[in-house]
Amino acid sequence: MGRKRRNQVFSEILIIDAGAKGKSIGKAPDGKIILVNNAVPGDIVTIQTTRKRKAYYEGTATDFHKLSDKRTTPKCPHFGTCGGCKWQHMEYRNQLFYKQNEIQNNLLRIAQIDLPELMPILPSDQIYFYRNKMEFSFSDNRWLSLEEINSEKRIQDKNALGFHMPGMWDKILDIDVCYLQRDPSNQIRNKVKEFALANNISFFDIKNQQGALRTLMIRTSSTGQIMVLIQFYEDDITKRNLLLDYIKQSFPEITSLLYVINKKGNDTIYDQDVICYHGEDHIIEKMEDLQFKIGPKSFYQTNSEQAQVLYEVTRNFADLTGNEIVYDLYTGTGTIAQFVAKKAKQVVGIESVPEAIEDAYANAKINNIENVKFFAGDMKKIFTDAFIEENGTPDVIITDPPRDGMHKDVIAQLLKIKAPKIVYVSCNSATQARDLALLDSIYMVTNVQPVDMFPQTFHCENVVLLKLRTDG
Repeated sequence: MGRKRRNQVFSEILIIDAGAKGKSIGKAPDGKIILVNNAVPGDIVTIQTTRKRKAYYEGTATDFHKLSDKRTTPKCPHFGTCGGCKWQHMEYRNQLFYKQNEIQNNLLRIAQIDLPELMPILPSDQIYFYRNKMEFSFSDNRWLSLEEINSEKRIQDKNALGFHMPGMWDKILDIDVCYLQRDPSNQIRNKVKEFALANNISFFDIKNQQGALRTLMIRTSSTGQIMVLIQFYEDDITKRNLLLDYIKQSFPEITSLLYVINKKGNDTIYDQDVICYHGEDHIIEKMEDLQFKIGPKSFYQTNSEQAQVLYEVTRNFADLTGNEIVYDLYTGTGTIAQFVAKKAKQVVGIESVPEAIEDAYANAKINNIENVKFFAGDMKKIFTDAFIEENGTPDVIITDPPRDGMHKDVIAQLLKIKAPKIVYVSCNSATQARDLALLDSIYMVTNVQPVDMFPQTFHCENVVLLKLRTDG
């Protein structure tokens, strides 16, 4: 048997940068970089390595010899345990700097194309309580801290309502307060837990797939409407109605109270029947003079205020005159399509989720928008020569793909169509950079605008305008 390699300890390491996935970066004495999960650029730390790769180490700061002036005190008592807000210990202005830096590095390093100077990142006015959707999980076997594990006291209450621990599918961190969604989100979550415990409504056992309460989803809107959805595994009608009646009576401001009975192995609801217990089966979101009907399965940007900023950038980049045919790829519920429709001749939206297309048509009807058409299907299969011949050659293409970016067949079709302009909206600048490199043969990047949608995290949106080369 080979000798087991011991993890190394590096002392007095200066943290010099922040990189992908929120990791900070130091440099080891041998010249390799160290990815650190709990430090801020400017910290001087001792690092215990947890993994060694060919080109880098991964590790955790165990001692802080000097704290960075880029730090701030996290508001959340769960920071450092919960994996949701990895940058809450960094001043917001510094978060913005490193987000923009990450986008620039990805575009330069991965795309390796000529780029204009990036526009300054657009910050979020709200850096806490900005999310309009939160999902919490119930568990009868919550995550225990080291202090609890090492304590001689017997742990009586192991129930939790909160978030999955990073990298632990079967452990839920019990949450007292979360600073991501405005009130009454915290009150609803805590009161639901309190009532369920008092009335012996069982929490879900993830490993053995048993128990009543599975998940809680809370959606809010700029109109003040609130949606609450409880997902049950076991359907005890008496206890189910007991809990739902309690929620209805305790929080009369809830306008949509829903539930799902889900016996699957996973807790996704997209293939499940959602039952409306009280109120409407949706809430309404507003943006400019538009209204959007948001159901429990609808995709909508989770930061409503910044969503409008993002869409304004997209519309400005498209620079429509009213005569253009616009294609909106990965249209979701058609929010971008309808946001630009009044400045276009025709907008054609394509999306893989049929329910999203139903929402898109419903929203278009609400907004009296008639110059939009929506199609459901796999993008690489539906976005064909025949489809374009039927719906018209686009003058502008807007694309907002998922984190994985666009399929190579979709990019091949873009290269074939040669639309004069492409506006590429992305939540992952690394895959965006990969796609830009593939488009570079006939397109030139003329504008790059980062938009921060997710304060306290390392995530960021980026909008790029591409124009057809005159020498292409």
